[in-house]
Amino acid sequence: MSEGARRLAAIMFTDLVGYSSITSLDEGRALKLLEDHRSLLQPIFEKYQGTVVKTMGDGFLVEFASAVGAVNCAVKAQEEMRQVNERRTQNERVLARIGIHVGDVVHSGGDILGDAVNVAARLQPLASAGGICVTRQVVDQVQGRVQYKMTRLGVRELKNIRHPVELFTVEVPKGLTESEEPTLDPRRIAILPFANLSADPNDKYFADGMTEELISTVSRIGELSVISRTSVMRYKDTMMSIGDIGRELSAGTLLEGSVRKAGNKVRITTQLIDAKNDKHLWANSYDRDLTDIFAVQGDIAEKVAGALKVKLLSKEKEALEQKPTGNPESYSLYLKGRYFWNERSKDSVTKAIRYFEEAVRLDPNFALAYSGLADCYLIQEDRGWASHAEAGPLTKGYAQKALELNNDLAEAHASLGLALKEQWDLIGAEKELKLAIALKPNYATAYLWYANLLGNLGRHEEALEFGRRALELDPHSIAFSQGVAIILLFMGRTQEAMAQFKEATQADPSFSSVYFWSAFAHERVGDFDQAVQDAKKAAEFPGTVGLAKLNLASIYARAGERAQAVKLLEEIQSNTSGEYKSPTFVAMVKFGLGDNDEAFSWLQKAYQEHDGFLLYFRQFPWFAEYRTDPRWLEIERKMGLSKG
Repeated sequence: MSEGARRLAAIMFTDLVGYSSITSLDEGRALKLLEDHRSLLQPIFEKYQGTVVKTMGDGFLVEFASAVGAVNCAVKAQEEMRQVNERRTQNERVLARIGIHVGDVVHSGGDILGDAVNVAARLQPLASAGGICVTRQVVDQVQGRVQYKMTRLGVRELKNIRHPVELFTVEVPKGLTESEEPTLDPRRIAILPFANLSADPNDKYFADGMTEELISTVSRIGELSVISRTSVMRYKDTMMSIGDIGRELSAGTLLEGSVRKAGNKVRITTQLIDAKNDKHLWANSYDRDLTDIFAVQGDIAEKVAGALKVKLLSKEKEALEQKPTGNPESYSLYLKGRYFWNERSKDSVTKAIRYFEEAVRLDPNFALAYSGLADCYLIQEDRGWASHAEAGPLTKGYAQKALELNNDLAEAHASLGLALKEQWDLIGAEKELKLAIALKPNYATAYLWYANLLGNLGRHEEALEFGRRALELDPHSIAFSQGVAIILLFMGRTQEAMAQFKEATQADPSFSSVYFWSAFAHERVGDFDQAVQDAKKAAEFPGTVGLAKLNLASIYARAGERAQAVKLLEEIQSNTSGEYKSPTFVAMVKFGLGDNDEAFSWLQKAYQEHDGFLLYFRQFPWFAEYRTDPRWLEIERKMGLSKG
């Protein structure tokens, strides 16, 4: 590698525990142990393509091309040391601490420099003896690519490091570690999908609805960290053990149960379980009318808090005692609406709208149902199934109606925040999203939406912090993983973003928008072939005329494939499917073709039509030269993105 060149690398620091004490007692024995230690580790570093940059007394500084290689190497090193220690006497045994971080480094005078090196150096002392400590950046790059479990340790301030760092421990084979089992926080709780025991198969929506409603209810308790719906629904009908689920979700407590519905009667059984010991903390069953369902949900939440020794605040108790509707039929319709909304397809969202509309017809004061309608029109606009002119006013109107009826409804504040964002009221949007988080500290979606807004505003470090929190609350959500990757992309941390996009496509190859965003990442590193391939993949999915196909045309244009770009743009503009065609993306195609005046006209159209993608235009690096043009600066001023 050339002197002074910058590149992404995984950096490892190792250190022997208690080596200084051994040296002070018996220098000769200490030197022999050190020589044996180096002889043991050097071949392992080579096996995993690690380059020893330098040795520092009893430690190593090692550079790897990938985080996967570094983590595999670290685990292998700890395994080998354990086996050696088993053959040694007690006084001859030594343990190592290992720290790993990923980031940019610069080679200089035979050494490596950069923040990545500084962070990795601070990590190694935080590992347990015989353990491995890594950062969030490492976890993001190796998830799904290594077999080891990783447990979150929390966010820490490191000496001389500007920003707090999120830390994890890598599970190593049992041996001479200070703690063989990762500590699971009992106040991090997963509410598993309730089993449906109803005789009528048409009542399956009710069990899923009860799961989601209990997640929502327990999430109101600020001292608990509640895993979101997306991540727990994957355990529906699972054969996994309670312990394995707890470890996978890093949740110390699990709530499981069943629902049997017959007409307006319902039986609910629940049990609260300590995930580490598979020990029952509390169990109960309820035979009630549907009119009492909210009292049951509130009681379960209070019992959970009591079992975990959480003292409820007065406002939390009041929230748990609320009765959203007195009409059981309206509530059943609401649960059906949520059931179909969660499927997130164009047809299912249309069905959800019908159920929510019927719910508010039966109970015009049912705030949750109005909030459901706001969410439906929000997703229609977000997916390009409707224009802002069609969906925007409905989103805002239904969210405001919900808040008129219940101003403490976090979901409605979040939906209103996004509606205001699309109307270019960015200050109002931020206020509403922050309020949603304050009202419901476990509402993962609000964290992600706020992170997205912060990214649009160029506040990337804050955006990443809130995006990470969303992913912590919903660790298996592809959408949330993608959201964090988008933030990393616009921060210039392209390799990390690409690794996360790749992981997302491996987890769910049918999640079309990941290919859409991955194309931008590959374009950013100059890999137009892969960018086109990803954009084509995104465009293969139904309902992608207005975004994915326009995105493909814009990449063709920037790649110099003018004929293909023009042909595809003409096909898109003549399409009569009724899908919304983003003016921002048309402008991106025009810029790629060199038709700059036309492009600025399309940007003006995007502003007038409140095209949400206009906020992303200011973040794409390949349009930087156009963002100094007075025509763009005037658009920014009108959007409230600049002073003047």
